[in-house]
Amino acid sequence: MRIAFIICVAGLPICFSTSPARAEGEWEVTSQSTAALQRGLTWLAQNQEPEGNWQSTDLGLVAMGALAFLADGHTPGRGKYGQNVDRALNFILANAKPSGLLNTTNPHQAMYNHGLATFVLGQAYGMSSDPRVGTTLEKALKLIAATQCRDGGWDYMAAPQENGHDLSLAVMQAKALRSAVDSGLEVSPDVIKRAIQDVREHYSPRAGPRPGDAAREGPGQFTYSKGGGGGSVAMAAAGVVCLQEFGQYDDWRIPKNMEVISAAVRQLPLDAKHDGRCALDAYTLYYVGQAMYQVGGDEWRNDYPRLRDHLVATQSQSPTDAHQDGLWHDIRWLQGSLPGDLYATSVACFVLAIPNRYLPILQEGKIQQYRQGK
Repeated sequence: MRIAFIICVAGLPICFSTSPARAEGEWEVTSQSTAALQRGLTWLAQNQEPEGNWQSTDLGLVAMGALAFLADGHTPGRGKYGQNVDRALNFILANAKPSGLLNTTNPHQAMYNHGLATFVLGQAYGMSSDPRVGTTLEKALKLIAATQCRDGGWDYMAAPQENGHDLSLAVMQAKALRSAVDSGLEVSPDVIKRAIQDVREHYSPRAGPRPGDAAREGPGQFTYSKGGGGGSVAMAAAGVVCLQEFGQYDDWRIPKNMEVISAAVRQLPLDAKHDGRCALDAYTLYYVGQAMYQVGGDEWRNDYPRLRDHLVATQSQSPTDAHQDGLWHDIRWLQGSLPGDLYATSVACFVLAIPNRYLPILQEGKIQQYRQGK
């Protein structure tokens, strides 16, 4: 039996369920996708180092490895891969800075890694209530709030600036904040409102800048930079995910960006070779899968099966080579490296596990809309 309840965090009523809703049928999950997910998790487990990482000290990447296991219902110390989750989370916690910063690599990438790791810690805390995770998570959240720029975005350096750097970074921090809300931690509504507005300002009509309501006319999408620079499927999906997760369900920008996403997904081939090369790079795949799920409806029911089946068709299969069997390669950012394989395989497993709805961010419930201009 599923029991619903309501919590109120920083004035935000959110309705949740005490147990995740399972996949609705073969249009969401097939025997082939289940097998691919398990093969991918096996690869992640076999290639994890004793310290909990995967030949990388990048806390964002290590967090992605943990997220793949969490998405299939494995929690710290529990489930087939509970020890793998434990080791990955311990690596993140052990490398957290006294300031709360979750980054051990280039300081110019600090807030990107911090946002991603904080998001995953929020999901882990929501599934386990581990006090060690909770303590680190609270400090990480305070850092996000303290480093928000004047325009509502964030810079890659862990310090507030006049203007945020880009949409990718803003969405990464916003997802971390929502992850905390899911786990019952307090987040300032003002921080979230400013972040939502910053995301909206990254929307660009295809015909160029237009004043006021005229921006709603014709096609357009979210872009990396304000003013129209860097339009991509990844940015379209990232903007949608942020608006959906913070209750902006009727924002007119969402359907315009879903057109961009659906067009890309419907072009994915289903007869691909099992060479580990998904047609979407790992970063794009990460947001596309979430955008379709969060919007739901026809976009999810019609497009997710094609994305799922493309992942199944592209997964590397090499039963005699444990280093190659079950992985996906990142085709853009981290090509030809174990961290790149970790990134792509973690994201693919996460997307294949979405229909199981184990993660708090995926469970049933709606967050009340923030009252602000759109």
